[in-house]
Amino acid sequence: MSYRNVSLQRVLFGLAGTMTLLAVVLAVTVSPWFLLLAVFVAVNQWLFALVGACPASLVLGRAVCGGEGCR
Repeated sequence: MSYRNVSLQRVLFGLAGTMTLLAVVLAVTVSPWFLLLAVFVAVNQWLFALVGACPASLVLGRAVCGGEGCR
């Protein structure tokens, strides 16, 4: 599988899943305050679902696609 063929949406969901798992692990091992990170990720996922864009999608879209938009 070529990384060029991975859509921006798949990258975003992978990033969100990774950040959520990291937040849970940190909340269990370090401090429950890390659950706020999971809440932040969830809010961004809802924002992406409702509006079609979130801060991470804007940053990744410019970084990965060079500002021209991904498929």
